[in-house]
Amino acid sequence: MTQYHNPVLLEASIEGLNIIPNGTYVDVTFGGGGHSKAILNCLDISGRLLGFDQDADAFKNVLVDSRFDFIHSNFSNLSQYLKYHKVIPVEGILADFGVSSHQFNTRERGFSTRLDARLDMRMNQSQPLNAFEIINNYSEEDLRTLFYVYGELKNSKAIVAKIIDRREKKTIETSMDLIDLLSPLVPKRFENKIFAQIFQALRIEVNDELEVLKSFLIQATTALAKGGRLVCISYHSLEDRLVKRFFQTGSFEGELKKDFYGNPIKPLTKIGKLIVPKKEEIKLNGRSRSAKLRIAEKL
Repeated sequence: MTQYHNPVLLEASIEGLNIIPNGTYVDVTFGGGGHSKAILNCLDISGRLLGFDQDADAFKNVLVDSRFDFIHSNFSNLSQYLKYHKVIPVEGILADFGVSSHQFNTRERGFSTRLDARLDMRMNQSQPLNAFEIINNYSEEDLRTLFYVYGELKNSKAIVAKIIDRREKKTIETSMDLIDLLSPLVPKRFENKIFAQIFQALRIEVNDELEVLKSFLIQATTALAKGGRLVCISYHSLEDRLVKRFFQTGSFEGELKKDFYGNPIKPLTKIGKLIVPKKEEIKLNGRSRSAKLRIAEKL
């Protein structure tokens, strides 16, 4: 089995799903299978679990269990595959939107700011768009928007000016090429945070993460049975904001729509408060530090 990472907020995730032993559940970010194994432990012989992952490496971790089906696909295709497997509606769906430790630590994937590799950052390695194409071919305006919106970087104009100037003379090939180029713009005491934001912006664009997230939330809501639970673990403010707004209002803009009689129109109700990792978990798994878990139930 490939070492991915310890499943984040495992106990809270399982509690949040409120698992019925004979129910059908979906783990749309299978990864190393940690959350999936815990779900299976709560199911009886008639329960069922489907696991999604677009990363080919995740297939190495597939669980051998008659109650489990692995689907090698992005969770933006949730409805299509649930219909194919004839399991709609389902009692619960779990999503952990983080990049796995395995992906961060595999040099050639290009996710890490610590390991030098060709600019890549693809979750699905068969897709054509990667970070190299973005850095070397996107327009100045598109790059500025990308770093300002997805990286939440106030100095996006200066960052892009550096990139444009360099790539006119020489291709920017690797993660360290990019880091060395931009280092003069980054205060030493903030370099870890800022380079994480730069890489985050590229990763979001490469994988179309926010649009995929929106599509998933809409599909998941439709796929859930009445009273079914949706549990989402986010790792940065852009993701968490979309999840929070959708759970509260049923829209991504945060506007609660009402019917003719003034009754709110929304498909979900949020359950409990925001959950974050305890100090003990953060100490064991540093990457859990920024995790935020939210739970909603289908009305």
